[in-house]
Amino acid sequence: MPDQPSDATPTVDVWAIQPPAAATADATGGDAVVEEPSPRRSRRAPHEARTDWRLGGRTVLRWREALLAVALVSLGAAVLLGSLVATAWESPWAAASATVILWIGMLGPIIWAFTRSRPIGLLRLRAIDLLYGLVLGALLRTTQGWIAGLDGSAATLPTLLEIDGSSALSTLALDVVAPVVIAPLVEEFFFRAVVLIALYTVLRRPFGKLTAGLAAALASTALFVLVHGISGDGDASGIVALSLLGVVCALLVLLTGRIWGAVLVHVVYNASYVALALAASAMA
Repeated sequence: MPDQPSDATPTVDVWAIQPPAAATADATGGDAVVEEPSPRRSRRAPHEARTDWRLGGRTVLRWREALLAVALVSLGAAVLLGSLVATAWESPWAAASATVILWIGMLGPIIWAFTRSRPIGLLRLRAIDLLYGLVLGALLRTTQGWIAGLDGSAATLPTLLEIDGSSALSTLALDVVAPVVIAPLVEEFFFRAVVLIALYTVLRRPFGKLTAGLAAALASTALFVLVHGISGDGDASGIVALSLLGVVCALLVLLTGRIWGAVLVHVVYNASYVALALAASAMA
C-alpha cells in the first residue's frame, strides 16, 4: 500500500539561507548575536578633469626634463652654428641667415613638444588677449624709448635693413614680416611655452606653484635676453627693454594660462619698431 502524503510541512534549513547579517551564538550560550556586515569601502571618486596646464596632469606629463634638455641642446647648437655663419660668411645676408638658423633651432623643440602633447588651455584665445597685446606692447615700446634716452643722447628713429644701398622686397620682408610675424610666434612658443612650462612643471610639486612660477619666469627671461645679446642686441637699454618684455610675457602666460597674450604683446612691440623704421624711411 503506497505511503500516504503527510500533512506536516517540510522543514527548511534556515542556516542554508544566509541573511544580510551574520548570526552568531554568544559564547556564553545566550541569544544569537547579530553582527552587521562591515560597509563596503566606497569607491574613490574620480579625479576632477583638469582644465588648466598649471594644475599638472597628463597634458604636461611629457613637458618635463627631457623636453627641457632637448630645447636647450637645440638652442645651443643653433646659436653656435648661427654665430659661425655670421662671422665666417662675408655677405650682407650673413646676419639674416644666422637668425633663420636660430629660429630653426627653436622650431624643432616646439614641434616635438606639441606632437607629444598639448598643454590644456595654453592655446585658448580670449578677446582680452588682444587688449593685453595692444596696451602692454605699446607701453613696453614707449618704455624702451624712454630708457634709450636716459643717457642724454638724442633720440633717433630706427632704420630698415639696406642691402646694396636699397630696401629691396626681400630685405623688406626680413625687416617687416620676420619681426612682426615669425619672431613673436617662434620665440614666444619656445621661451614662454616650451621652456617656461617644462621648468614650471618640473618645479611645481617639490617647491610649490609660486616658487616654480617665479623661477620659470626668470629663467626663461634670462635665456631670452642672453640669446638676443649674442645676436647683437647687447647695449644696456636693449637688455633692460628685452628683460621687461620677457618678464611681462612670462607673467601673462603664468597668470592667464594662455600663450596668445604674450604673442600679441611681442607682435605689437616689434610692429611699433617697424612702424617707426618705415616712418624714418619715408621721411628720408
